[in-house]
Amino acid sequence: MPAHPNILWLCTDQQRFDTIRSLGNDLVRTPNIDRLVENGVAFTQAYCQSPVCTPSRASFLTGRYPRTTRCRQNGQKIPADEVLVSRMFADAGYRCGLAGKLHLASCSDGKVESRINDGYHDFHWSHHPQPDWPENAYTKWLADKGQSWQRLYAGPSTGFVKEGVPAEFHQTTWCAEMACDFIRGNVVQPWFFSFNCFDPHHPFDPPPEYLAKYDPADMPLPKRRDGELTSKTTFQRLDAEWAHNSPGEFHTGAMTDDDRRQVTAAYYAMCELIDDQVGRILQTLDETGQRDNTVVIFMSDHGEMLGDYGLYFKGPHFYDEAIHVPLVISCPQRFERGLRINGLTELIDLTPTLLEAAGLDVPSRIQGRSLIPHLTGAADPDRHREHVFCEYYNSWTHRDAYGTMLRTETAKIVVYHGTNQGELYDLETDPDEFSNLWDSPQNQSLKLDMLRRCFDASVFSMDPDPPRLGPF
Repeated sequence: MPAHPNILWLCTDQQRFDTIRSLGNDLVRTPNIDRLVENGVAFTQAYCQSPVCTPSRASFLTGRYPRTTRCRQNGQKIPADEVLVSRMFADAGYRCGLAGKLHLASCSDGKVESRINDGYHDFHWSHHPQPDWPENAYTKWLADKGQSWQRLYAGPSTGFVKEGVPAEFHQTTWCAEMACDFIRGNVVQPWFFSFNCFDPHHPFDPPPEYLAKYDPADMPLPKRRDGELTSKTTFQRLDAEWAHNSPGEFHTGAMTDDDRRQVTAAYYAMCELIDDQVGRILQTLDETGQRDNTVVIFMSDHGEMLGDYGLYFKGPHFYDEAIHVPLVISCPQRFERGLRINGLTELIDLTPTLLEAAGLDVPSRIQGRSLIPHLTGAADPDRHREHVFCEYYNSWTHRDAYGTMLRTETAKIVVYHGTNQGELYDLETDPDEFSNLWDSPQNQSLKLDMLRRCFDASVFSMDPDPPRLGPF
């Protein structure tokens, strides 16, 4: 077996942990990801390090926490001295490619995302499907096929759901085509490819043929409890009020239960489209004889609230729905099959894992912990980390929110710095995080212990190799 495996990194955008059939959701169809689970290792307690895109992506692509990368907000550019894992693989002789998002810098107001020395030789950039930039490789692909995004996207809206582009011309399909072309074109030297589709990020607009597969009447209502907002933070109360008015970004007006079920159906339809395209990519690996020597990762950058607690999308919220993500790693000739790892895992653990799998050195600046002992069955599947740590700094819509979160197997604390607000949950008695114990007199001992742990995590997650500012 070759010493240097290929790396196929499948990263979706805003996909919840509970969207894979074989991992517990009987309402969504994901046969191809299910096969990855069957032939790989599923990390059932994997958490991102920020509940919004840019800091999360900067974190798992470097193996460093958001505070360490200094890329802590959406719209903020990752510093040029940060080293992406793709750059490390390129330096080791790998051919590196990307299709879809990168999102390590701002691309608002018609700006094309600027790049650092990221190592990608093949760079098919499409931050999102809308033709906001002439450089959007996806809309160029549509033009080559005699199509236009504006014409394809002219379908009707129903409530809070938009009828999207047919699957044949969808951005997720384009991302998969770019991946397949790359795989076919690189059968000699080792390669590293990032598949970064925009789905299932809002707006909720699956292809019509996929939307038709999911009956809203079959969908559950979001997880909510009467009166729960009375103990929650200002940030959640404001977001809950706003989310009832325009979660689909198409219409305004209060949501009904039927609207909420329609949104869930559309979201699951988007997840099934992703699964079909994952299957297409895996088939290309098989056809080119590269499956046995390719490490396949399936994961997402963060979650989606999907109406739970009265919230949609993302924001300064640290519910599991926002930060708990799917993570499956498969390479049947190297790693275990059908193994479930239930220990707490952070996405920064991916970079050292991939470097070790390829026989490359893991620099001391990397803060993640390799998952290779779990992938090979050498470690206790129920233990990896004592806690997971997550950060949100003044990002996007909530410009006065500075939050840090620490979660153990039995408790979670969220600290909103500069305020007297926070969240505390006893996950043994309240796994759904309904009862905020922050101000509970009976739980001050738990609060003090979790505050200490969170403060320790803040200190111990400082940069192990800070940039040199001058001669010493």
